[in-house]
Amino acid sequence: MRSPRLALAASAALLATGLAVPSLAADAPTTTDGCLSSVPEPGSSEPVQICWSIHKPAGASAKKPVPMVLHSHGWGGSRTPDAASFSSWLDKGFGILSFDQRGFGESGGLAHVENPDLEGKDVQRVVDLVAGLDWVAKQSKGDPVLGAIGGSYGGGYQFVGAFSELRDKGRTRFDALAPEITWFDLKESLAPQEVPRATWQVALQGIGAKDEPQELVAGFGYGVATGNWPGTGDTPISDLDAFFEKNGPKWHVSQGRKLDIPVLFGQGITDNLFNLNQGLKNYDQALTPKARARSIFVGYNGGHALPNVLPMGYGTAGDPCSTKLGSESFEALSQRFMQLNLKRIATGLTGFGDYHLSTADGACLTLDSVTPNTAVELGSLVTQTGAGVGVAHELAAGPLTVAGQPTVDTVLTALGVQNRAFFALSVGTTPADARVVANNTMPLSADLPVSGERRSFELPAVAVQVPAGQKLFLTASPISDMFAGTSSRTPGAMLLDSTVVRLPVVR
Repeated sequence: MRSPRLALAASAALLATGLAVPSLAADAPTTTDGCLSSVPEPGSSEPVQICWSIHKPAGASAKKPVPMVLHSHGWGGSRTPDAASFSSWLDKGFGILSFDQRGFGESGGLAHVENPDLEGKDVQRVVDLVAGLDWVAKQSKGDPVLGAIGGSYGGGYQFVGAFSELRDKGRTRFDALAPEITWFDLKESLAPQEVPRATWQVALQGIGAKDEPQELVAGFGYGVATGNWPGTGDTPISDLDAFFEKNGPKWHVSQGRKLDIPVLFGQGITDNLFNLNQGLKNYDQALTPKARARSIFVGYNGGHALPNVLPMGYGTAGDPCSTKLGSESFEALSQRFMQLNLKRIATGLTGFGDYHLSTADGACLTLDSVTPNTAVELGSLVTQTGAGVGVAHELAAGPLTVAGQPTVDTVLTALGVQNRAFFALSVGTTPADARVVANNTMPLSADLPVSGERRSFELPAVAVQVPAGQKLFLTASPISDMFAGTSSRTPGAMLLDSTVVRLPVVR
């Protein structure tokens, strides 16, 4: 039985100094609230306060130390101060520290969207705090036994923390991570081919941090208003290329850094903000081969999932892959992963080094590769831009299973300005009833006229079983709901010649 935290005036001083508030029962978890000082905002000398709640499991002590698991929130959220929310973790003997990221909750500063010099330093200070707790297990002085959980922005802190330590100290003190529905390249997620995902940018601004840098506010506003990404030299209002340059694993990988720790990835296949493409890149590029062999990738139906009507799409919810791996949920799978990597408890966990991808019909595909292995030649096709109806081009007849990262190679001719069209795999019996898989599209963009230019671009990664009697199509549409208001400024057409669609077909 867990007791509530005391809500007495006398406890206020204890909370302010980060001292534990005693529970009402000796065998119950205890919760401590407090704040720590971290690096100042740019241009300031005043330390920023990062606030946290530490949940200590029953029985943990200096003589019986336990591993710690960090937790943080998504964009627009705040930490979880209630120990009951982590009861299953605490019952398994893990301590939990949940914290407000910079610019959120009770923490100070501005939200810089996981900058390694700011949020990265914040996470390092949180790890320092954990390292000073005598009831937390240590591998050596200053090096706690440490894992991390959280989704979306709560996955971003895991990567910025681990990678910034690797940059600054030569190694990370994290022993295992379990990020969900997060990004590899933030700019590519928010504006693939510099076409803003305006629908999501509006939503992110609406639920944003209490405090954001002006360049972020101005940049998102510019993108939504104009349909253009405010990159270097494009506008005096903001340069989001520079703002986001270091804010994700892609930058660290470009600097030669890879994480050498096991990671349990959870990525939403129906996520049309941080799509499956982003998760696959994290798994394939952000880890050393040794770490990847100890890691697990789970793609489930969920995440930042909005319906797509133009062009018409479909998506479902569910996580058959966590079930296939012997857990009732991704959280339960995460606990087994942390038990193995932080406590060295064998839980029968399998599936290391593979991709486990959920299909819309409730199956789970386990794969050792997600790269294309089949080329389908479409020849020439014309897609409208700015206005018109999407067209589905037949690729193959079912039964057929496609799982992984499809791509398109083509020779592009577009005579207008800001030519944009949106592409995806779709399934149906005819072009007229074909629906976009997992509500996801990706753009092809040419801001200036081009003639006979070779282009390659990604389609949304998928896991789809095409039954007998139905067909797989490539849908090309002049508009897409996730990119509302960012289509071509004037109606026109794009000619795609010598077009080849490369598919990851499961054989």
